[in-house]
Amino acid sequence: MSKVFLFPIAVFLLFQITFICTYIAAILEGHIVPDIPYISDAATYSPESCVFGQFINIGCVLLGIVVYIRYRQIEQLIYHHPNLMETSAKLNIVAMWLGIGSCLGCSIVANFQETNVRIMHYIGALNCFGLGTAYFWMQAYLTYNIHPYVGSLRLAHARLGLAVLCTIFFVVVAVTGVISHILFNGKDPRKWYPSDGGWKYHVASSISEWIVATIFCFYILSFTDEFKLISIDHPPLDIDGFDTVNIQSSQNEENA
Repeated sequence: MSKVFLFPIAVFLLFQITFICTYIAAILEGHIVPDIPYISDAATYSPESCVFGQFINIGCVLLGIVVYIRYRQIEQLIYHHPNLMETSAKLNIVAMWLGIGSCLGCSIVANFQETNVRIMHYIGALNCFGLGTAYFWMQAYLTYNIHPYVGSLRLAHARLGLAVLCTIFFVVVAVTGVISHILFNGKDPRKWYPSDGGWKYHVASSISEWIVATIFCFYILSFTDEFKLISIDHPPLDIDGFDTVNIQSSQNEENA
C-alpha cells in the first residue's frame, strides 16, 4: 500500500462533512435553532444522530489508522537513526496510546448522546479533546526531534501553534461549558435562547468547541506530506497446517 497519505485526507473530509451536514439536517428538522450549538447537540435526535454516529465511528477507525501509521513511521526513523532513541522512543509509544484514547473518546461522544447518557458523553468528550490535545503537543515535540530526517521546522512550528491554540480553546470550552450548564442550564440545550441565562457562556463554549474540532482536523491533515514518503506491505498470514507447497500441490491436483 503506497497511498497511505490518503488516510489523513479522508479523516479531514469525513469529519468536516459530517459536522456540517449534521448541523444543516438538524436545522431543517427543527431539532435545533439556527445559532451556534455544540457539535453533538446537532446530532441528538434521529435521523441525524444515526448518520452522525455511523460516520464518526468510521472516522475514528481511520483516525486510529493515522495514529498507528505515525507511530510506525517514527519507530522506523528511530531504527535507522539510533540517536533518536533517547529523545523519541518512549514518547512515541505514549503518543500512540493517547491518540488511540482520543479516538475512543470521540466514538463515545458520537454514540452516547448528552440527553441519553450524560456522564458517558462528558467522559468521551474529555478523552477526545483532552487526550487529543496532549497527543498534539507530543507530535509537535516529535516533529522537532525528527527534523531534518522527516518534515521541516516550518511544519514543527505550525504544529506547535496548533497545539497552543487547541489548548487555549479546550480550556475555554471546559470552563464556559461548566458555567453555562451548571449555573444556568437552559430549558433545552439544543434550543438555548438568551432569555434562558448564561447565553454568552453557552455561545463562547460552543464556538470554542467548533474551533477545537476544526484544529483537530487540520492537525491530522498536516500528516499528509510526510505520509507520501511511506509505503506499507500487507502483513504475512500463516495458517497452521498449510504452507505454500501444500496449496500449490492441491491446485495442481484440481487442475489435473
